[in-house]
Amino acid sequence: MSKFYVVSSAILPDVLEKVMEAQTLLQTGQVRKISEAVKKVGISRGTFYKYRDAVFSFHEENSRRKAILTMVVQDEKGALSKILSVIAQKNCNILAINQTIPINHIVNVVLTLDITDLDISFQLLIGLLRSLDTVEKVELVTVE
Repeated sequence: MSKFYVVSSAILPDVLEKVMEAQTLLQTGQVRKISEAVKKVGISRGTFYKYRDAVFSFHEENSRRKAILTMVVQDEKGALSKILSVIAQKNCNILAINQTIPINHIVNVVLTLDITDLDISFQLLIGLLRSLDTVEKVELVTVE
């Protein structure tokens, strides 16, 4: 299970602070592309991608965490129900579901989740979803 800590930015490597700066530039619309953000703060794209899902700004008034998953799922009765049951069993709240129409018995599903109260690590949740017989692929898009 992952552990999270709240620590002073003064003790963190500068690169983590720069990743946060790049994320802020993107979120506030000051830049439109990741390449612009990393250039402005002085880090590589690789560094940004390496740390972007592991470094978060903590705001006490808004400490809810969200994640977006994209999935490729076989078009079978009950497939989505199984996915949603696994998510609910792990104390994760579903905020939004987007699903394409089936093509060649495959559907794409995008889930927006509130992972604030998730009682296992996010990587374990992804592993559980991947282990379902109707799930072909699961990818993390972003975590906020």
